[in-house]
Amino acid sequence: MSGPITPPIDTRTPVEQPRLPRRFGILPATALNMTNMIGVGPFITIPLLMSAMGGPQAMLGWIVALVIVICDGMVWSELGAAMPGSGGSFHYLREAFGRARIGRLMAFLFVWQFVLSGPLEIASGYIGFAAYTGYIWKGLTRTGTIVLVTVVGLINIALLYRRIDSLAKITVSLWAGTLVTVLAVIVTGALHFEPRIAFDFPPGAFNFSVGFFLGLGAAARIGIYDYLGYYDICYIGDEVHDPGRVIPRSILISTAAVAVIYLGINLSIIGAVPWREFVPAAAHPESSFVVSIFMQKIYGSRVATIFTLLVLWTAFGSAFALLLGYSRIPFAAAQSGYFFRVFGRLHPTKDFPYVSLLVLGAISIVAGFFSLGTVIDALIVTRILVQFMGQVFGLMLLRRQAPNMPRPYRMWLYPVPAVVAMLGWIFVFATTELRVIVFGLSVLALGCVTFLVWSRKTNGWPFALERATS
Repeated sequence: MSGPITPPIDTRTPVEQPRLPRRFGILPATALNMTNMIGVGPFITIPLLMSAMGGPQAMLGWIVALVIVICDGMVWSELGAAMPGSGGSFHYLREAFGRARIGRLMAFLFVWQFVLSGPLEIASGYIGFAAYTGYIWKGLTRTGTIVLVTVVGLINIALLYRRIDSLAKITVSLWAGTLVTVLAVIVTGALHFEPRIAFDFPPGAFNFSVGFFLGLGAAARIGIYDYLGYYDICYIGDEVHDPGRVIPRSILISTAAVAVIYLGINLSIIGAVPWREFVPAAAHPESSFVVSIFMQKIYGSRVATIFTLLVLWTAFGSAFALLLGYSRIPFAAAQSGYFFRVFGRLHPTKDFPYVSLLVLGAISIVAGFFSLGTVIDALIVTRILVQFMGQVFGLMLLRRQAPNMPRPYRMWLYPVPAVVAMLGWIFVFATTELRVIVFGLSVLALGCVTFLVWSRKTNGWPFALERATS
């Protein structure tokens, strides 16, 4: 085997890497996170949440999810403030585990799973959009749903095909529409709330058996899906103004605000519509647009139709925010030499990663053709091991190996939140159905094999130890 080849010395003036303009302040950053977090999730997952434990006691799963998200949000805040840059987890995992060796593998595996999980999360917005369209468009067929998802996905790509300054304005506009929607639900629910309906627990609701904890894990997974996006601003760190201040504050503000909003939405629905009317969700097709049924029950079909349009606005805003943030991840990986070079291209006149945007947008449209349950299961399980648990461990490594690293934000009460987040992710993963766990592990195993083949062809670690060491 020949030794490593020394590249020829380039005496030309190095070309500066393209830079993304930093125009996201605290307001658009918080709007981006909240638009993603609220999205269509709480409007389509309430029946699934109640079905997980067979009654309103499933709200315990929502609380477990909140604890995990708050603690994990501190992990994201410290990493994002210390290492702001496009790519989020890709950037953090690479630096925490060492970019020449294990960090190279972790970063590759993140991008690998993200090619699947990112579009799946975006697709959930399209699926929710189609579900609520079913309230207005009676008799919407499977073919009609596919056409609708395709059209909405193409519109989303078209809106994102522009400069970041206009995107900030669009993000705030979509956020405003989202707040109007959830406020309408909360106010209506508060005016018509009946405790006897909301807290109508079934017999044996709090029998702490194995089945109870499995149901709690299922409810927590749904709750985590609803919260996903509390970190979305980290994916466009290169475009954030004063990231050491804006990133932690936007995560904290958006998480606290959405927690209050979610509590209000959940109590509003189950306090007016008896949960037995939409549980189990599989036996009640109308559960797909339960909030529209909630509005119809109180105000009639005309108001419910108007409100459904607001839900559609919210669903689209969620998909918009996701595609905006996630299109930056393959871009960052390609710029760093960890992904196909074509994904690192910026638009020649509008300064945004257009190749990454188009590819992820297309995949998300196809993913929108599957059921919501399939999308949520595949999404959560493929992210936990490498991204969420990997980041917690990576944060601990950086605290030990790089104690003098500038950290504009430091986790409060470290390491307690990091340990709680890790235990939470283990609980959620362990209580997942075996077939889903096998699917997630298979995706990672295939990713490892692909990494070895790719590294062999590119003469990278672990096949070129001398090069990795240098």
